[in-house]
Amino acid sequence: MKNRIVFHVDFDYFYAQCEEIRNPQLKGKPVVVCIFSDRGGDSGAVATANYTARESAVKSGIPIAFAKSRLKDNPEAVFLHADFDYYSDISSSAMSIMERFADIFEYVGRDEAYLDVTNRTDADFERAGHIAQQLKNEIQQKLKMTCSVGVSSNKLISKIASDYKKPDGLTIIKPEEIMAFLKPLGIRVIPGIGGKTELLFRDSGCEKIEDVLRFDVFELNKKFGRKNGTYIYNAVRGIHDGQVRPKAPTVQFSKIITLKENSKNLQFLSDNLKILCEQIHAITMEKQKMFRSIGIQFVNEDLSTKTKSKMLKNPTNSEVELEKVSMQLLLEALDDQELMVRRLGLRISELTDVRGQSDITSYF
Repeated sequence: MKNRIVFHVDFDYFYAQCEEIRNPQLKGKPVVVCIFSDRGGDSGAVATANYTARESAVKSGIPIAFAKSRLKDNPEAVFLHADFDYYSDISSSAMSIMERFADIFEYVGRDEAYLDVTNRTDADFERAGHIAQQLKNEIQQKLKMTCSVGVSSNKLISKIASDYKKPDGLTIIKPEEIMAFLKPLGIRVIPGIGGKTELLFRDSGCEKIEDVLRFDVFELNKKFGRKNGTYIYNAVRGIHDGQVRPKAPTVQFSKIITLKENSKNLQFLSDNLKILCEQIHAITMEKQKMFRSIGIQFVNEDLSTKTKSKMLKNPTNSEVELEKVSMQLLLEALDDQELMVRRLGLRISELTDVRGQSDITSYF
């Protein structure tokens, strides 16, 4: 059985890079793209920052006030409101280019995608390297953007490789090179391993992937549970069987608000969620869409996030159903909620057109 060849393409500091395209005079200056809240002033969080800003420890997720403090001595620092419609337009153009280079194309987000190129390369890594460079060149020529590409035999290693030489990198890891590539890397490069898991490993004297290799699968299962333990055991050995699956950008409607005050009070959150339900339902009526998936999101006081979602049996455009399910999700989310909630969001997806199935009340 021939090896598969998978690209992971990840755009460098995507939102800030989009702003540099719109205004080339920003190049070389610290550029910080922000999501400002409704509370006014510098309330809100950093969406992304270019590498010049990152040199001053400005990164995604930190409060805008912290970012401004860290760049206070740089008069050239620029803080911009996020323009997601513009970023989505740039992303669509980028995805259209990438799709032409893939046997199978899997959209991940505005700034990243997986490409299976096994057939067009005849599973030849040298040929894959040439195609990856051609892809990078075309994106640079047509969009004036850089991206980093990881090339390997599975999604896991290609994703780790795409982050290895940022920005504007191209890293190719052949199957026989995987273990030598992984061993010296820090544990956090494994997708899904966060700060808590890293601390547990450090307590056991593990900082690098090669340190984790001494644990057998039973020890890891005991420490992290069967699912997570098995995943870690395989991941540190470069084993991953997830396939690149055709996936286009998900069409969804969403709204998110910054609460007047941080809270985890059920009544207060319910009142705000009801407003979101009304706003989202108005969009579905305007666009003549039904939905099958409903999700809510918390952005907590420490800027961490929490989501809950539910798939309905049948599509609907009922505001009553939307509110009922949203409130159920809110109760579930609050069940073990320790942090105060700063922002509250509502999303619907799995959209279909209304075709003669309008609510009967629309006739009166």
